[in-house]
Order: sequence, then structure tokens, then C-alpha cells
Amino acid sequence: MKQIMNNYTPTDHLVWKTLFERQRNNLETKGSEIYLDCLDAMRPVLNANAVPSFDAINNWFKTTTEWEIVVVPGLIPVEDFFDLLANKQFCSSTWLRTMEQLDYLEEPDMFHDTFGHIPLLADPTFSEFAHRFGQLGQSFKGDTLVLNQLQRLYWFTIEFGLIQEQGRGKVYGAGIISSFGETNRVAAKDCNILPFDIDVVLKKVFQNDVLQEDYFLIQSLDELNQALHQASVQLARKIVY
Repeated sequence: MKQIMNNYTPTDHLVWKTLFERQRNNLETKGSEIYLDCLDAMRPVLNANAVPSFDAINNWFKTTTEWEIVVVPGLIPVEDFFDLLANKQFCSSTWLRTMEQLDYLEEPDMFHDTFGHIPLLADPTFSEFAHRFGQLGQSFKGDTLVLNQLQRLYWFTIEFGLIQEQGRGKVYGAGIISSFGETNRVAAKDCNILPFDIDVVLKKVFQNDVLQEDYFLIQSLDELNQALHQASVQLARKIVY
């Protein structure tokens, strides 16, 4: 599949601009500085002016951490997703929500995929984590129990993770980063913010159709790679179920 830029209408570009500007401003004091620095570095190819070109983003990444956006029709099987990560490929849909859907979607669109996920892949530490995460998932193909646990780790880090910066919990997970309402909810601490514990995370069941009640706070991105190593050892020994 391929992104066809001519298919985007003036309304699509307006939706993108509205989403981008609103959330970039909202994240100024609530988003991780690491994420915001990456987003600013990508300004030539990822900005409010127009729906971004995946080709332009992919060319930009060739000079940094060498990730690539791959177009998918929607949600894909978890094993296929791990294969993509293991090859430094991140999947994205090409459809964009409507103006009436600014604040709620049942399924991730390209604003979530691109604005939420892509910028942090330009950070070397996070890039290593995402890449190694995919490789770990590949090594457990066919093991449903382990893949479920890895999905929990993914959910509470890459999708809904918080990081301690300047004495405050800032958002870095794409599910929060791309959501105006959830960003504000977390900033207001209208939820439970828990210290990150790999043993707890691997066992914690989540729901993907409701707002999260619990979020896990890391102290630095280095903690993600340390946790991944711990997880790989524990899962290989089948001691966490």
C-alpha cells in the first residue's frame, strides 16, 4: 500500500492543522521535552502546514535513526507488527479523522500514528528500545502467553507511558501524546500514576476501549532498555505468567 498525497482534500489539511497546532501547544508544558525536541527537529517534514508526506519523512530518517513508515490498512496482527519493528519499520494508516472526530476515535488514524509515534523514533535511545522490542517479539512468535505480556509492556510504555522530567511526570506515550483530552487528564492527575515496575507491567491486563486509570512513570528512556532486558530474561525462563 502507498500514501497518495493527491487524495487529501483541503478539509483534510485543515483537520491536520487544527489537530497539530492544538496539541503542540497543549504539550508545551505537559509533553516530554525529548519528544518535543524530536518533533521540532522534524519540522521540515512534520508540521502543521499540511498532511505530512511519508516519503519525505522516510527520506529524513535516512539521515538519522533509519526508521521507515510503512502503510497498512488498519490494525494488523501482533506478530506482523513485531516483524516491522524488528526491521525499523513503523506502520501507519493514511486516513485522517474528520473535524467532528477531533477528540475521539475508535481506531487509530494517521494523526495518532504519525504525530504520536514517529517523532520519538528519532531519539537514539528510544529508537534502540523500539527496535529491540520488535526483535524480542519476533523471538517469541507462536507463544501467545508471552506475546500477550509483551503487548502489555508496549501498551504501558510506547502507547501510554509517562517520564519524569524537571520534577514532573510528562507524557511520551503516543496514545496520550495524540490525545488532547487524555493529555490534560494526566496533567491534572485525574488518574493513578505508578512507578514503573517491569514485573507489575507484564502482569497488568489493559483495556483498549476505555480511558486508562493507571499510568507508569519511568525516570529516563534508559529505563526502557533496562526493563526490556529484564523482560527478555524472565520471559525466556517462563517465570512471569
